[in-house]
Parts: sequence; C-alpha cells; structure tokens
Amino acid sequence: MNHSLWVEKYRPVDLSTYIGNEHLKDKVGKYLETGDVPHLLLYGRAGTGKTTLAKIVVNNIDCDYLYINASDENSVDTVRFKIRSFASSVGFKDMKVIILDESDYMTPNAQASLRNLMETFSKHCRFILTCNYVERIIDPIQSRCQSFKVVPPKRVDVARQLVHILEDEGVAYDLDDIRLVTDAAYPDIRRVINSAQRQVVDGKLKIDTSSIIQNNYKLKLLDSLTNGSKFSEIRKLIADNSVSDYSELYRLLYDEVGVYSNGRDAECILAIAEGQYQDVNVVDKEINFMSTIVKIMRILK
Repeated sequence: MNHSLWVEKYRPVDLSTYIGNEHLKDKVGKYLETGDVPHLLLYGRAGTGKTTLAKIVVNNIDCDYLYINASDENSVDTVRFKIRSFASSVGFKDMKVIILDESDYMTPNAQASLRNLMETFSKHCRFILTCNYVERIIDPIQSRCQSFKVVPPKRVDVARQLVHILEDEGVAYDLDDIRLVTDAAYPDIRRVINSAQRQVVDGKLKIDTSSIIQNNYKLKLLDSLTNGSKFSEIRKLIADNSVSDYSELYRLLYDEVGVYSNGRDAECILAIAEGQYQDVNVVDKEINFMSTIVKIMRILK
C-alpha cells in the first residue's frame, strides 16, 4: 500500500475529477476552453475545494503561476516585493497567474496594495484569490474579480470519493465506517480523507464508534444536544477544544438541525440565525455562541 498522503495523491487535476459545484465547473470550463481567465475570487467554507479548483485552472491553461499562502505571507511587503517581482518579470508564457490562497488573512493595507497591482499588470497577469470569509476582502478587489461561492459537495459524493480511494489503495472497509468517518469531518473533504487514512490498520479501515464521537467535538456537540446533556457539559466541550471559528459551528447546527431538533427545525434555525448575525460584531464570540446553545436547549425542552 502506498503511504503517501492520500489528500495530495488523489487531488483532482482537472474538472472531470472535481466533485460537486456543477454550475461552477461549467463556467470555469468555458474559461479554460478559451484560455481567457478573469481575476477570480473563490470563497466558501474550509475544505470544500477552493484551492483545488484554483490549481486546476492554472494547470489547464498555458501560463506561469505563483502560489502564495496568504495565511503565512499576508503583509504589504509580500505584495510589494514577491508578487510585484513575479508580475513584472519576463516569463516563459504569455500569461501569468498568481494564486493567493486564504487571502482573507491579508491586511487591509496589503489588499489595497494588491488592488493597485491588479490594475498595473492586468494585461498579462491574472489573480485567483481564495478565502473563507468574502466580507474580509475589500470592495475594490471584489469588484475586479468574478466571484464564485464554492459549496460543499453532497455528503454522499464525498463518501463515494472515499470509497474510491480505499478501493484503489486496496483497503477493506465497512459501509458503517464510511458513514462514521464522513459524518465526523464533513463538509471538509481534506479532513474526511486524512481521518480515514490515519485509521487504516493492517489494510482495513477500523473505526471505534465511541472514540470518534469522543475525539470529534463537533460530533459530540450534536450528540449532546440530541441526548439532552447538561449545559455545563456542552460549555466545557467548547472551552476544552479552544474553538476559534464559530461560523463553522453555526453552519453545523444549521446543516444538522434535523438530527437534534425533535421536529422543531424552524425555531432552532431562527435561534441559529440570530446568533450567527450577532457573531460578526460581538466582542466575545464564545459567550455569544453559548447563548445560542441556551436558546436551542430551551426550545428542545
């Protein structure tokens, strides 16, 4: 069995192997056919395929490209020196493309400087930005890009992709384990694949049901709401896992509302929407999230 990272080994290299986002594939496919790619802004939740799609674009047109992870390189100096140097240098191809992954980490000053570069080198240089939070990208950049929301593939499609990988690697599996490992990390495709690879023992996918719920706080959060756990237990769960991105938890509560709502979906969704709206402006996001949990627990009584 090959011990390379599956998430890289099986990363789609063209649109035919890219799962989900059929409407988006059609539009990007037309860009690839003509070779005329505009500036692109790909936004959406983590692990849904934004970076993969950006790399598919540059690998299927005739271009030189530069990849930058803006979560690490997000300063004005990166724009002024590294990006400008690449954009202004003589290349081997007529077109240059710069991928700015996780561009929502860029400082406002860096984004303002980037906007100027996009205008200066627009004749031969294109920018592809990916981000989780499009509202953190300044309006002048958004207005210069074709923006596309990248949504998670269907859960069943992610599970099928995992089955394909396991069978290609010669790994035995049970369908119940496929469901467990997919549910534990969905919609983050990377986490689904990485989690499965870590849990292969002696050529078989082996999942301990109690362990996966215990070790995945998102699953445990849903389990706690479903089984009527005490508020103090849920509060400890959130605190112990040092949650920093509560937007994913609001989305989880919305996506899985049918799991815990006991038929009171509408009331729970209103509570989630209120908490998510307030999350943008509150000082302490943990307190705001826990207040949402309190509202949901009261609904479920």
